Amino acid sequence: MDKFKFTIREFCFAGIFTALIVAASQLVIPMPYGVPMTLQTFVVPLAGMVLGAKVGTVSVLAYVALGAAGVPVFAGFTGGLGVVFGMTGGFILSFPIMALAAGLGEKKNKALWSVSGLVAGAAANYVCGMLWFAFVAGCGLKTAFLACVLPFVPTAILKIVLVYVFGRQIRRVLAHRNILPS
Repeated sequence: MDKFKFTIREFCFAGIFTALIVAASQLVIPMPYGVPMTLQTFVVPLAGMVLGAKVGTVSVLAYVALGAAGVPVFAGFTGGLGVVFGMTGGFILSFPIMALAAGLGEKKNKALWSVSGLVAGAAANYVCGMLWFAFVAGCGLKTAFLACVLPFVPTAILKIVLVYVFGRQIRRVLAHRNILPS
């Protein structure tokens, strides 16, 4: 049962990353089909990579729960179940998977595993988001792919590289100072 216990330090780090996700969510570039480009998909896997699978995922779950409860933490200062079950809901609901995959990949402390975790998390995010978008919008998978995946691939690659580089560096600094949460 110890793996379900949290230290004060872990709660604090989770809270910090929840706040970082909220801030990153407000940096919005509108896109034609209603799925905005934000920095959420940078900070969410960063949380998993830096904090580990458990604490990183909890920080993202807290973000999703706050938004679902109506706190305006989602992109463009929105919140509520209408957003969670709206066209971008599949992306939001897959954020914990992104953090978990990044955290599990980084647990091995090997470059290939870390990058694989980041890629797997991004792929899960796109698949969930695209399928949910197609369902809510009543469109085909081709249209959903063109609206929800294709325009974002270049920035997704860049984000994966940056999360890997910055995540590794942040972990190294926190470990050196003996304050790594997990």
